Amino acid sequence: MSQGISHRSYVSYIDKSREYYQAQGYERPYRWAHYEDVPFARLAKALSQCRLGVVTTADLGPSTAPRATKLYTAPNADGGHLFTEKSWDREATHTNDPETYLPLARLGEHAAAGHIGSLNPRFYGVPTDYSQRLTLEHDAPQVEAWMREDNIDAALLVPL
Repeated sequence: MSQGISHRSYVSYIDKSREYYQAQGYERPYRWAHYEDVPFARLAKALSQCRLGVVTTADLGPSTAPRATKLYTAPNADGGHLFTEKSWDREATHTNDPETYLPLARLGEHAAAGHIGSLNPRFYGVPTDYSQRLTLEHDAPQVEAWMREDNIDAALLVPL
């Protein structure tokens, strides 16, 4: 590497995940999801006409949903940090600014300015338990069902 740099200066979540699983004693490294056909679609209308749904991996506390997939109807009133000890990299990030993992105020500004059609009043939480099977079999279908109930046109995925 040039100029004596021995590692990347940004957070490499692939490397961090591999190191985490190795340290936990797993025999095989984490396998990242891979799709031959990307499960995304072009918007059917302009973003300025879309209802936007927000999905976060931040655990904001109690919700009305089963398992760890959560349906929220309002953010924590005091903007506080209701996190369980779920997996997130405390060395690479922090939770001091809720807009970094739940940008509802900023997105509300974009809706008011006409950049997005509207922001759904309900938002969704998904777990950070790294289970592809549970993500595909439970979490994704549950969030999709809620989004269909809410007439969501586009989703913004915001990791913690």
